[in-house]
Amino acid sequence: MTLRTKVALGLLVFVPLSVVADRLALGEGVVFVTSAVAILPLAVWLSTATEELALALGPSIGALLNALFGNATELIIALTALRAGLVEIVKASITGTVVANLLLALGLSMLVGGIGRQDQRFQPVVARVNGTAMSLAVLAILIPSLTGMGDGGHGPGTLRFSTFVAWILLLVYGLTLLFSLRTHSGLYAVAEADLAEGSTGGATSESAEGAASAPVEGAGHKPPLLPWLVVLVAATAGVAYESELFVGVVEGVTANLGLSALFTGVVLLPLLGGVAEYLTAVTMARKNKMDLAVSVALGSTLLVALLVVPLLVLVGPLLGHPLDLNFQLYELVAIATAVVVSNLVSLDGRSDWLEGVLLLAAYVILAAGFFFQSQPLA
Repeated sequence: MTLRTKVALGLLVFVPLSVVADRLALGEGVVFVTSAVAILPLAVWLSTATEELALALGPSIGALLNALFGNATELIIALTALRAGLVEIVKASITGTVVANLLLALGLSMLVGGIGRQDQRFQPVVARVNGTAMSLAVLAILIPSLTGMGDGGHGPGTLRFSTFVAWILLLVYGLTLLFSLRTHSGLYAVAEADLAEGSTGGATSESAEGAASAPVEGAGHKPPLLPWLVVLVAATAGVAYESELFVGVVEGVTANLGLSALFTGVVLLPLLGGVAEYLTAVTMARKNKMDLAVSVALGSTLLVALLVVPLLVLVGPLLGHPLDLNFQLYELVAIATAVVVSNLVSLDGRSDWLEGVLLLAAYVILAAGFFFQSQPLA
């Protein structure tokens, strides 16, 4: 049993603790802390179950499963907050997820993986493909925001334009799946082999080269289907329930702490929803599997920008709280900065610990900017 599994099992105790805190009305602060901590292990188990089921069901179905559940935690939390009417927090969480994946997750991976090594190598073509798609995502947010400035912020024109952009993003996401799974699947072969090795846990560092060149099904055992399906359903239900508890008290608690909706969405929510991806990326980087670490960080960002964001835009009116793509200027600067900096660092196909420090420094500066430039919730 890995350390990640042990920690995820231990933290599950906060699930019943959060239920007790809510039922006994122990206070918003207690519910906030216990539900937030409870989301962390549930996110890890949701991610682990998705990986194991992807291996058990084969490449095609597994890829579809990853597309649906790869960022399920972020999507569930965002949908719960959107249903509660916390539109500004949801929009801020989109910004925060992109910034955290590109700067925090990638920076931690390069830092941890680079310690004790001269440098690490990965396939630059994967970074280029993801970087180009992320540039499109920045454009898809920038243009509706400029339109929103013209009609006063949240007019019907901005919402209609955002809906149109959402459909375009979904189309592009479908084409990126076609690119990675069919027409150019060989570009991702190394990362897929490393994922199979990392999920089964049976390979050693000495066998890494053989695993990368061997078929995925030879990299270990085939996970049992039913147990992991139960884990997936249970973890999804758990995240949904804990998200309800967390969203129900987040406004009151953060307002008492003097935190704004912007800072809450940009910093707190992405840390809860993305912990599984961060752990996977850092673990693989430490094992000198930077192809997988970079694929996790950039791929997760792409999934949010091209799938989660348009889904939130399209579902918002059905939940009674329309969400457009009109972001604040500082959010636009943060997203553009994260995309540009991460592209510059990753396009050469090599990394070292100093580049990781630079990405982390950029993240800390942006997070601090959100903290100091925004007003409290109440």
